[in-house]
Amino acid sequence: MARIRDLLDDELIIAELKAGDKAGVIAEFAELLAAKGKVRDRDELVRVIGEREAQGSTGIGEGIAIPHAKSSSISEMVVAFGRSSTGVDFHSLDGKPAYLFFVLVSPEDRPAEHLKTLARISRVMRNPALRDELRKSSAGTDMRQLILDEDSKYPNSR
Repeated sequence: MARIRDLLDDELIIAELKAGDKAGVIAEFAELLAAKGKVRDRDELVRVIGEREAQGSTGIGEGIAIPHAKSSSISEMVVAFGRSSTGVDFHSLDGKPAYLFFVLVSPEDRPAEHLKTLARISRVMRNPALRDELRKSSAGTDMRQLILDEDSKYPNSR
């Protein structure tokens, strides 16, 4: 399983999301990933993440959402991160707005790696001090470093 360090580039961080709703957040990430050449089909990404959201919200609570999906339109796993200072109603489990977003997209033929990476992101984001620092930070590069510092605390498990 890859560490977040291996997946999250500075160019895949949105320091301040413009979208104010769930669909807009998903579309904003899809646009970024398409513009950076990480996905071939922006609309396909919006569709597969939307289908996953229809099964149940990926707003896990504590101000965090991890929209994720598997797609045939990519060949390698992709992780992006974004922050909304104002918060977005992501229909989170705790009923509160989400401020911090990880998007995870994996090839369809790698479900185990997808689940392990999803678990790793969730584990890293459990730290309340990290969540507070990410909400206060103003630069994407600083956000990435905060995430990578926390990620490095955990061994690369199987």
